[in-house]
Amino acid sequence: MSAVAEFDLVIHSGTVATASDVFVADIGIRDGQIAQIGRGLEGGRERVDALGKYVLPGGIDSHVHLAQPSGDGIVMTDGFESGTRSALFGGNTCVLPFCLQAKGQTLREALKGYHALAEGNCYTDISFHLIVSDPTEAVLGQELPALVADGYTSFKVFMTYEGLRLNDAEILATMDTARRTGALVMVHCENEDAIRYLIGRHEAQGDVAPRAHATTRPIAVEREATHRALSLAEIVDVPVVIVHVSNGPAIDEIRAARARGRKVVGETCPQYLMLTADDLDGMDWEGAKFVCSPPPRDAASQDACWRGLENGTFDLFSSDHCPFRYDDPAGKRNAKGRTSFRHIPNGIPGVETRLPILFSEGVMTGRIDLRRFVALSSTNHARLYGLESKGSIAVGLDADIAIWDPKIRRTIRHADLHDGADYSPYEGIEVQGWPTDVVLGGAVMVRDGELVGARGEGRYRPRALSSLTRLGM
Repeated sequence: MSAVAEFDLVIHSGTVATASDVFVADIGIRDGQIAQIGRGLEGGRERVDALGKYVLPGGIDSHVHLAQPSGDGIVMTDGFESGTRSALFGGNTCVLPFCLQAKGQTLREALKGYHALAEGNCYTDISFHLIVSDPTEAVLGQELPALVADGYTSFKVFMTYEGLRLNDAEILATMDTARRTGALVMVHCENEDAIRYLIGRHEAQGDVAPRAHATTRPIAVEREATHRALSLAEIVDVPVVIVHVSNGPAIDEIRAARARGRKVVGETCPQYLMLTADDLDGMDWEGAKFVCSPPPRDAASQDACWRGLENGTFDLFSSDHCPFRYDDPAGKRNAKGRTSFRHIPNGIPGVETRLPILFSEGVMTGRIDLRRFVALSSTNHARLYGLESKGSIAVGLDADIAIWDPKIRRTIRHADLHDGADYSPYEGIEVQGWPTDVVLGGAVMVRDGELVGARGEGRYRPRALSSLTRLGM
């Protein structure tokens, strides 16, 4: 190694982990990519000392909501600047927000608006999932196939939320478009008709506090919809992602479908490991802070979700970051939201705390090893969603890297986080392990816990077809 300029950056003496291996090495980075992995790499315009730390692929959070329309007078508190900055500090280098199609709107129109909001504002790379809410013949027959060919290779359908949910016939038609194009379908599984029935019963009894959000969306509502979504996917013969799974019976449906030979991806989130329905019982409407769908369950459900992470039932661990301010007339405590759970915006912040929680509660407790952490936090997301240059540490891949100090102990405080919300649902939880340095495309963005990179370094990334759908084509 002769010339200092041989590498733009060298990360030296770290313990490198991928989804398949753990080893000590230096990493030489050139032109935004990993150029060499070895020992004793010299040179480099810039060097980062990773001795005693873990050098991991940058996290990929494939389930986040940013700048998404949320109803009259309700404002999602994170746009692309604050949302990706918060993601970056949590060890992430790529996030996949959703592009919501409004009724009567073309998908192209929706994407144009989201791209305009994201352009020049991102601290991480981004790519978009589509939300199909109006599956007209033109959308399914012309527009969606063209967008899949352009690199928008995944889309989500809802079985709940009036204005968003599709009926079974519409879901089948949308899945058929996925089958023909190779796109990957994500499904939010809750039975809206059952929820509406239970809401009517609660309102008749005057039970409208935040806790009622959980009791109007019980496990059976999610289990039934999961079974139905998997059955519809089987009828069409298409792979499917069941997102934000919260409980054992829904997990059992995924396992049963796999036993029948179906291609099913399972995803869970931090709220289903760390929170319970009891958190919605907070005094003075504090329970509104924990309103999300599906709601947190109970200790048995937490255990089931951990087992799913440990035994491979879950392929993905995502945040479902969907942030609203609590003490704000445009957030959780809006005028109607102060009178009934029905009007509390659904969603909680968590993009920055996703990986520290999994690292601390998973790796540091011995529930999962470091390789499984890498798979759940990055590699599986890249493979399943067609991010072919990301998700691992290997020569030729993007130099997206997070350096973790396993000795750091921190208490989660929202005052220390970087999102646009005014609270964290994980306030006061103690964690061990935190990312200290984050590299995006070879550029150091966070150094020793301080932001040094510029807004706009993050870029939009079109995606290839999922490895799951390519195998079936």
